[in-house]
Amino acid sequence: MTQRRRLDEFLARKAADAGAEFRDGVSVAFDDGDALVGGERVQSRAIVGADGVNGITARAFGLGRDHGHGVALEGNAPLDARYRGKLVLELGVVPGGYAWVFPKGDHANFGVGGWESEGPRLRDHLRRLCAEHDVDYDSLTDLRGYRLPYRKTTSAMARRNVLLVGDAAGLVDPLTGDGMYEAFVSAKFAAEAILAGDLSTYAPRVLAELGGLHGTSWSAKHALDRFPRLTFGIARLPFAWPVIARIVRGDLKDPGKARGLSRAPLKALDRLGKLAAPARG
Repeated sequence: MTQRRRLDEFLARKAADAGAEFRDGVSVAFDDGDALVGGERVQSRAIVGADGVNGITARAFGLGRDHGHGVALEGNAPLDARYRGKLVLELGVVPGGYAWVFPKGDHANFGVGGWESEGPRLRDHLRRLCAEHDVDYDSLTDLRGYRLPYRKTTSAMARRNVLLVGDAAGLVDPLTGDGMYEAFVSAKFAAEAILAGDLSTYAPRVLAELGGLHGTSWSAKHALDRFPRLTFGIARLPFAWPVIARIVRGDLKDPGKARGLSRAPLKALDRLGKLAAPARG
């Protein structure tokens, strides 16, 4: 599975190869619409904020203030044979999220994530996950916590010549907590809007591409949180699971376009999600 430090280094190298000027370890601020990079004023037709959930771009331009957040905690343990070529997801064990074990080359990543209100209990959740898998919690390395940004329907991801992409725009999948796919999609659309000279096309394209998927993810998230056994049972039906697998792989971008017998269980999951959603306000 992807290791972020390797992916980030690869992307930075590719950008430099394509002609971008890559600067690392410098301060960035904004003044009257211009960027101050290491104290140097840089003027541009567009500013793309790809600086994550805690980035300064959104704050500087009054964007992303209404994002909701989830939380996650992870650590690494030596890889053993049980997880070689296999990932583990444990649903219904953390409110608003799940627990996981991801194999990553020479180590396994153990983590838990859920509603923001679960923050004070994340260490206990992670200890329980480790205990269930016979792993020593105290021996985990690189223990890190994260905030996961969830945009609301009212959240703006662009203003004048500023475009937010990825986590900075709150484009995290509500169900999985993953944002890599959304980051690449939004970055692609941002680049195309800039090259075309029409930044107004950016946000509508992102919403058209990701809106259906995220809507389904919210329904499934609420359904799993409120009715975990029933939801999981419906998802595992023989004619439903292949469609869910296509959604996870990215082969089916809009679950509403599923056809055949799979439509019935997907509709049932959507109704469960709508029943559960009011419980979270």
